[in-house]
Amino acid sequence: MAIEQSIISIESRVDLRALRAVVAVADSGSFRQAADDLGYTQSAISHQVATLERALGTKFFSRPGGRGKVMLTPAGQAVCRRGRRALGEVDALGSDVEEAVRGQRLVIRVGVGQTTASELMPGALRAFRQVHPDVGVVLSEVTEGEAIMNALARGRLDLAFAADPDPDERIEALPIGADPWVILTRRDSPLAGAPDPSFNLLDGADLVAWTRHWRAQVWLEEELALLGVAPRIVYRTDDNLALQRMVAAGLGHACLGLLAARHAVDPALTWLIPRESVRERRYWLCYSRRRALSPTVQALASVIRAETRL
Repeated sequence: MAIEQSIISIESRVDLRALRAVVAVADSGSFRQAADDLGYTQSAISHQVATLERALGTKFFSRPGGRGKVMLTPAGQAVCRRGRRALGEVDALGSDVEEAVRGQRLVIRVGVGQTTASELMPGALRAFRQVHPDVGVVLSEVTEGEAIMNALARGRLDLAFAADPDPDERIEALPIGADPWVILTRRDSPLAGAPDPSFNLLDGADLVAWTRHWRAQVWLEEELALLGVAPRIVYRTDDNLALQRMVAAGLGHACLGLLAARHAVDPALTWLIPRESVRERRYWLCYSRRRALSPTVQALASVIRAETRL
């Protein structure tokens, strides 16, 4: 009887807003940041967390004071683990209802980046269309790791490509393959004829680079520094096409993945494979562990893996 009363008490006092507040604080390490993320005041977030702590009879966070991040207690870790699952199911509820009302799913939503959309998906879609000609596929550009995982968990995407994703208990990630770095340059540049291609060729050279918004670019610059290579970065961009066009215009060389380089947009461009081994980007195909994949989505995932292994 005592156990039943405890369960009833928990059920009657746990609400979704409190769970979401706990998860937001855990993710950000700050009550203030969680309040900003969720659109509440900091006092409201504190109240929601405290209410759930009282309902479960334990503290979820240790608060170091000052500017230090709050840390989850063991009990808080358990609440977050279960809470994420519960919130994932609730977030996906709307999508499931919509699909049930519409009937059989006819549209599959896939999260992509610039490279995966242009270099991996066309061949996969061609093969998929031969078997499922009546199924639509919508490609949505989503590049932030957290945004990708949240969209999958909430049912806004069915599948998504991610480059070197952080572990997430909500998400299953299937390996696609590595995308090694190459040097993109003009065919008439001195680099193009180098008998022993090396990142050392870029030391002191003009370079067009990705912005440091991209984790892979940060990794690359760290790897080049370890090799003692210091290029002169003259322009940065977030756009793959713009980067290639600037190299074609002779504004500098570039480092990018082989996937994009092998189908360079301008015939004046060529690419070199450096002899050094540096950290590569690795692509993964991801989906939510909490949502059962329909046979059609499973079929598309299988085709993508079969057609795009690197």
